[in-house]
Amino acid sequence: MEGPDDIEPETKSSSAQPLARRRFSRDMHGLSPDEIDGLMSSSEGRPFLVVHRLPEIKMEGVPALMPGIPITCRVDNTEKHTTRSKVRVGTLYTVFLTHGHFHWSVKRKYKHFQELHRDLYKHKMMMHLIPLARFAKDRAQLRAMSEEMPSLHGTERTRRTSSKMKYLEEYLNGLLENSFCRNDHSMIEFLSVGALSFITDLGPKGLEGPISKRSGGHRIQGLNCIGHHQFCFRWSRRWLVVKDSFLMYMNRDNGKINFVLLFDPEFKVKVGRAYTDTKYGVCFENFTRSLVIKCSSYRQTHWWSHEINRLSDSSDFLKVQRFEGFAPPREDTLTKWYVNGSGFLSDLADALEQAKEEIFITDWWLSPEVFLKRPATDNFWRLDEILKRKAEQGVQVCVLLYKEVEMALGINSEHSKKTLMNMHPNIKVMRHPDHVSSVVFLWAHHEKMVAIDQTVAFVGGIDLAFGRWDDSLYRLTDLGLRETSDTVTGEETDGDTGDNGVSKPSEPDKEVEQNLDDLTGNTKLWIGKDYNNFIKKDWVQLDRPFEDNVNRTQVPRMPWRDLSAAVHGQAARDVARHFIQRWNFTKIFKNKYKDEFYPYLLPKSHSTADSPSFTVPGSKKAKVQVLRSADRWSTGICENSILNAYIHTIENSEHYIYIENQFFISCADGKTVYNGIGDAIVKRILRAHSEQKKYRVFVVVPLLPGFEGDIALGTGVAIRAILHFTYRTMCRGEHSILSRLSEVMDQWTEYISFCGLRTHSQLCESLVTELIYIHSKFLIADDRCYIIGSANINDRSMLGSRDSEMAVFVEDEERVPSTMGGQEYQAGPLTLALRKECFRVLVGASSDPSVNIDDPISDEFFFLGWNEPAKLNAEIYEKVFKCLPNNSVHSMRELKEYSAHERLCDSDPEQAREELKAVRGLLVHFPQKFLCEEYLLPPMNTKEGMAPVGLWT
Repeated sequence: MEGPDDIEPETKSSSAQPLARRRFSRDMHGLSPDEIDGLMSSSEGRPFLVVHRLPEIKMEGVPALMPGIPITCRVDNTEKHTTRSKVRVGTLYTVFLTHGHFHWSVKRKYKHFQELHRDLYKHKMMMHLIPLARFAKDRAQLRAMSEEMPSLHGTERTRRTSSKMKYLEEYLNGLLENSFCRNDHSMIEFLSVGALSFITDLGPKGLEGPISKRSGGHRIQGLNCIGHHQFCFRWSRRWLVVKDSFLMYMNRDNGKINFVLLFDPEFKVKVGRAYTDTKYGVCFENFTRSLVIKCSSYRQTHWWSHEINRLSDSSDFLKVQRFEGFAPPREDTLTKWYVNGSGFLSDLADALEQAKEEIFITDWWLSPEVFLKRPATDNFWRLDEILKRKAEQGVQVCVLLYKEVEMALGINSEHSKKTLMNMHPNIKVMRHPDHVSSVVFLWAHHEKMVAIDQTVAFVGGIDLAFGRWDDSLYRLTDLGLRETSDTVTGEETDGDTGDNGVSKPSEPDKEVEQNLDDLTGNTKLWIGKDYNNFIKKDWVQLDRPFEDNVNRTQVPRMPWRDLSAAVHGQAARDVARHFIQRWNFTKIFKNKYKDEFYPYLLPKSHSTADSPSFTVPGSKKAKVQVLRSADRWSTGICENSILNAYIHTIENSEHYIYIENQFFISCADGKTVYNGIGDAIVKRILRAHSEQKKYRVFVVVPLLPGFEGDIALGTGVAIRAILHFTYRTMCRGEHSILSRLSEVMDQWTEYISFCGLRTHSQLCESLVTELIYIHSKFLIADDRCYIIGSANINDRSMLGSRDSEMAVFVEDEERVPSTMGGQEYQAGPLTLALRKECFRVLVGASSDPSVNIDDPISDEFFFLGWNEPAKLNAEIYEKVFKCLPNNSVHSMRELKEYSAHERLCDSDPEQAREELKAVRGLLVHFPQKFLCEEYLLPPMNTKEGMAPVGLWT
């Protein structure tokens, strides 16, 4: 029976006809003379784009060896072997070869030299028998070829072993100086070289050769024959290639890659019938497959297993790394953090423009029509236009999207896929998972990552989607004001808005709908669906992206606070490797992606990672480790290194931790919640209390979860469910943090603070307020290290067996003088700058010079600089706007009464404005008593109530 890698079924598609044509069109086309020259002429090796043009290279007959680059050999290291007759003892020669900066060796018997000579002589005769003009040059070369068969018998010289080796060496070097001989396919086979041998970014040449491989062996449910007898398998001839972090096999006849197996901690090489159920068999195993190949002899099996073990031994990916992760910490890595989407998206746009080979993107949600630089005065910086532009230049664009359960989410990944794939054949989009076939209904691909040429990567919490662009002004309005015509750059703005975002009233643009054909003079920062308040109304009709989702003259937008990071070099290779692992896994798993349109991807070697072709401006060096949450359903492997890193960082922090996260659901009970982040916080505070040492915990989370609904009207069922588990973590029930800090009594306020963010503005003469939606997923510790990623503090993100996630753990390697607890302190420059950027905006230090944020744990800052304005701001907002949530409302009855009260902003706007002048920064205390008398979990007779608890946690 055939294995999945041998089947290439014709996929049935329900997509629109243009996508179907694009989907089934073969994007293979002949190479132009300039393209061929670019792929061939390099003394440093072949460019990486060769990987994506293998069929065309095969079709055009591009030589495997690099033209103009000498290839030399040295015959050495003879071994004795028993022949099949078991009487004669033969000699096995090791041939060491050099071609440019590539070095490798092959083992050959004397008969292989004879066979090579016979094949070359046969081809020589054919050239003379075919008197075509195009073979004239070849015939001229062949005249210089000796017709004498290499012989090791007869003379005294050839009878000595050393002379025999020297004789064969001279003979082979003579052939390799002949351009026809060195490019003949029989010589290519003899040298064990192929199209992937001399690609610089794939690292050392490695090991190659013809093998027979057995179908099946996948460790994915549903991909194997139910039988285990040898008659259930099919053998196919393939060309095996082993590099320093993966092995793969391909069809030599058409140049197409058939399968890629990445090295991982489960990688093993086993030899013999006991493991392979076949004579001369070798078995390669990793997390996702047990691959069996068949060699021609017992000696070859051991030679292959020995060489593969030698190549793989140096791979970092064979070892379980710190935090039980897949990648080790990478020292001296250029990295940069971003607070808010403006700087991130601007730098990303510039980096995408630098792409020469590959662009990898994976998002929970992707909006093709999102603008990366604002305000947009044309479509040049629109995401889909950038990707189309790069695809037309030959860059391979690979996008992995989360395939949502359409009844539960409205992110419309099908629209995203169709839009992108209809643009150019070089743009390939996969969606995963298939919920029915994979039996995955609750979990999501939640990571947000972009990798460019496997050299620069961006990791964090920001999807390339609507609503994510923001800066430190956190504007509530965007009416297209005529006087604000200055371009917003990618850099974070200095200071806040002075009056906390209250903008001068001005007439909005007369156009209700944006004319995307002509954006000249546009001043809006958020066009169409990009302007939104998803608690008021979630996104709908995403296939009409330039129509407003809410009335921007009546509804303030909800600001979006988020973080991301850029990494270079080996850390970027690690990020790209994770994407490649997911891409290849999805290609194997889903039948519709098994055809040739979706290629297998190959990871670049880490040995070439330290010379990036470009760097993100403003990047600094630090130690960076790439972390992830992954499971067999999502990636084919199991890992929860993000959780382990969080707990390790909290437990080992000495002075403070700062947490900003979209969710805060923790404190394990072994029944409903399993991650131990909250437990680690409790233990660390209790340790500080017992040691009588100063220690602070800053927790900043959204005031309300990001689900559509009006909690005052009882329509926010999902909002209440998340609030239940948030309060269970913070302050309610025996497992909560504050309950377990009972031994510190009321002193808990000296150790931990829970806050949210809120701002206000003026919209069409009316005062408005809105919470700032915290979508961040990051932690800072001791001004020396931080974690930025896509993982929320909940079980979904942290356990590894649920949502897939990615993060980076950054540790400063340099030190700068600072202050901690009133003492001189050596802080990390990157972490210190990140913490100060966050605190500067949150406490309003940019507009109030009296606020000192240098010492994050001093009593003056913690009580007067942080907690006092958070308390005062919350009181002012409650007085002026009667906003929810707040501590005055304990039950649904009180909620209804409270909502009926007239607001000061409506009854006396001038007095309200006076009150709002006292607001400093954005912090407000998280209201711990809100609806404390209510049971917030959904009723069992609702669809939310029937959902598994794990959906919320």
